[in-house]
Amino acid sequence: MLFTSNSNSKNSNLELKYIDLFCGIGGFRIALELVCSHYKFKDQKINPICVFSSDIDADAQKNYEANFKDKPQGDITQIPVELIPNHNLLLAGFPCQPFSICGKLQGFEDTRGTLFFDIARILDYHKPYAFILENVKQLVGHNKGKTLNTILEILSDLGYYTEYKVLNALDFGLPQKRERIFIIGLRDPLNFTFKKPNISMKPLSEIIEKSVSEFYYASEHIQKKRLAKYKKNTQHEITIWHENQGGNISAYPYSCAMRAGASYNYLLVNGKRRLTEREMLRLQGFPDYFQLIGSYSAARKLVGNSVAVPCVVSVVNFMFDAVNKNKFKVSQKQEKFI
Repeated sequence: MLFTSNSNSKNSNLELKYIDLFCGIGGFRIALELVCSHYKFKDQKINPICVFSSDIDADAQKNYEANFKDKPQGDITQIPVELIPNHNLLLAGFPCQPFSICGKLQGFEDTRGTLFFDIARILDYHKPYAFILENVKQLVGHNKGKTLNTILEILSDLGYYTEYKVLNALDFGLPQKRERIFIIGLRDPLNFTFKKPNISMKPLSEIIEKSVSEFYYASEHIQKKRLAKYKKNTQHEITIWHENQGGNISAYPYSCAMRAGASYNYLLVNGKRRLTEREMLRLQGFPDYFQLIGSYSAARKLVGNSVAVPCVVSVVNFMFDAVNKNKFKVSQKQEKFI
């Protein structure tokens, strides 16, 4: 089961033991805690317990520990699976390195050399009731869809019923166009349905800080260069200017997807300054109590690699609903949720 009781008392909280792989700064953990703070399973509160976390990035480890008082383990590829505690839920925003050898439908052999293999070996050994995986939307079409099909075949062979969907953060109230695939797996063929939420996009005025230091401003040369290329296409007071790979400039009342490896001037508020650390966190849906430590460069990398928290909140809510209602599918045939 997904939840376990920690007492014979009817009023006791249920426990949800989970692991947080490739955890970054903890976007999955924030989302799960937000859901569990209000969700009730058969009238019982849920107590989420992170029994294991892992990330190879030292800056991610420092920030995760600063916010959760829990330092992640290092390289998951070097951690024996038997040393990972038992858990009911696996969370993983696994890195999107190329799946160069996927598509041959040879089970585990297709994923050796990729970090998905480490997820698979943990699922195979511990058999948690559920998992949620996140990756870039390009995974859907990679190698003409063979990569994703291989992943889903492996997950099915491991005993999971899976659903997947590409979600856009814009549809979940965030002013950031960020499309990511979410893959959900359950041990039972539950009736998992996902409906597009009716959430208005938060305006940039609620994201952008009113006053920032000169540190964040681009040079006069960069500002003039941007302005010379800019073709006005909006009447909004606050816009985020985006320079694409071709050097073209566009301005929208939302941000294009933040990227860990993009240049400092990839996104500029009103074509003049870079996003502050707090603004970046807000664009990903992190609460203002969340703190970032370290350099600005590290912050850009860490936030750019994180998940959009409201998207995860929605996925967790619908997973909980599926388990709570406990309605089984008539067919075991895979169906995409809507």
